[in-house]
Amino acid sequence: MPKKATAVEDLNPHEVKTLFEWHAPGRPFKKRTKQYYLTALLLMLLIEIILFLFSEYVLMLVVLSLVFAVFALSSIPPKDFYYRISTQGIMVEDRFFLWQELYDFYFKQEYGVEVLRIGTKAFLPGELTLTIKGGDKETVKSAILPYLPFREYIKPTFMEKSSDWLSKNFPLENK
Repeated sequence: MPKKATAVEDLNPHEVKTLFEWHAPGRPFKKRTKQYYLTALLLMLLIEIILFLFSEYVLMLVVLSLVFAVFALSSIPPKDFYYRISTQGIMVEDRFFLWQELYDFYFKQEYGVEVLRIGTKAFLPGELTLTIKGGDKETVKSAILPYLPFREYIKPTFMEKSSDWLSKNFPLENK
C-alpha cells in the first residue's frame, strides 16, 4: 500500500527551501601594522632597483601594481556579504551556484576566522571562499553534507607550502 503524503515537503519535492543563511565578511581580514607596510615597501624598492638594473621596465610596473593591490586589500576591511544555502545550491550576494556546479567542501582557519571552501567544477572561480561565524560551522556542514562530499584533509599545494615557509622565515611584521 503506498504511503500517504502528510508533510508539506512530501507534497512538493521540488520546492526551494532555505536551509541556512547568514551575514559575514566577504573575505578573511587581518589589520596590519605600520611595520608590515614599511617592510613590504622596502622589499618592493629592492626588487624595483634590481629590475631597473636589468632594464625590465614592464616587470617594474607589474611589481608596483601587485604591491598596490596587496596594500589596498590589507588596509580596507571587507564589507559583509549575504550567504544562503538552499535545496538548490548556494547563493553569495546575488550570484547563485547550483549543486551540480560544485564539487566538494572543507573548512579552514584563516586569520582566526573559520572559512568554508567549496570547490567548483568550472575553472573559474575554481573555489568559493565563504567566511562563517565560529558557532555556525556544524550547522553549515550539516546543511551542505547531503549535497556535496566533505573533505576532512586537503593536501597543501606547492604555493601554499611556499607561502607558509616564506611567512614563517621572513615575516613582514612581528606577531
